[in-house]
Amino acid sequence: MNSGRIAVIPARGGSKRVPRKNLRPFAGRPMIGYAIAVAQRSGLFERIVVSTDDAEVAAVARTLGADVPFLRPAELADDFTPTVPVIAHAIRACAELGWHARLACCIYPAVPLLQPQTLADALALLEAGDAPYAFPVLAYRAPIQRALKRDLNGRSAPLHPEYMQTRTQDLPAAFHDAGQFYWGRAEAWLAGTPLHADACTLVCDEGSVVDIDTEADWALAEALYKVRRAADAVDAADEVGAADEVGA
Repeated sequence: MNSGRIAVIPARGGSKRVPRKNLRPFAGRPMIGYAIAVAQRSGLFERIVVSTDDAEVAAVARTLGADVPFLRPAELADDFTPTVPVIAHAIRACAELGWHARLACCIYPAVPLLQPQTLADALALLEAGDAPYAFPVLAYRAPIQRALKRDLNGRSAPLHPEYMQTRTQDLPAAFHDAGQFYWGRAEAWLAGTPLHADACTLVCDEGSVVDIDTEADWALAEALYKVRRAADAVDAADEVGAADEVGA
C-alpha cells in the first residue's frame, strides 16, 4: 500500500550553471521526466507532486503525469532556499487539498540514473527504524582525514596533520550525500529537522550517481545512461534467450 506517501519533485525554472536544466532534453526526454518516471515506476507513491515556480515546468510536468496543484512562492524559489522548507510547503499545500502525507520523498529533478529499487531500499530503511530521514550516500574514494589544503601560492598543507602518519586502511570510511532524494517523515519536514543530523543512509555505487552541475557533468551522465541502457538491453535479450531454451 502506498497510502500516505507522496513524492515531491522540487523543480525551479531558474538554473545558473546549466540553464533551464530541468526542461533540457536528456537522451530525448526532458530532464524532469526521469524523476517523474522513476517515481511512477516505483509504485511507492499515492501522489507525485512537482513544486515549481515556473509555468513551463508545470505544464511539462503535467503532460508527463505529475500533479502540479500549486506554484511555489517566489520566497521559496531563489538560489539560497534550502530543501526542507520547500518540501514542508508542499506537504502543507497538499494537506489543504486533502492529500495528507505520512511520508514524503523529495526527489531532485536531475536524476536520470536513479532506479526504483533504490527508492524502495531507502524506504525500507526508514520504516525499519525511527530516524527522521533516509537517503543515499557515496563513499569518498580517498580518506578525507588525509585531505590537503592549498594557499594562494599553491603551497599545500594537511587539513588534519594528526592523521598524516596514520595508515589509510586504519582510517574510518567517510561518505557524502548522493544528492538524489530524501525520504522523510512528514513531521520531520514540517518541524524543519535538518536532513543530515540523524538520518539512516543507503550506500550506492559510483556508477549510479552523477551530480549534474556543469556541461561536463551532463555529458558524463548521458554517457553513463547510454551504457546502462545498452547493458539492460543485453540482459533482456539474455533472459528471452534463456526462456526460449526452456520452452524448446
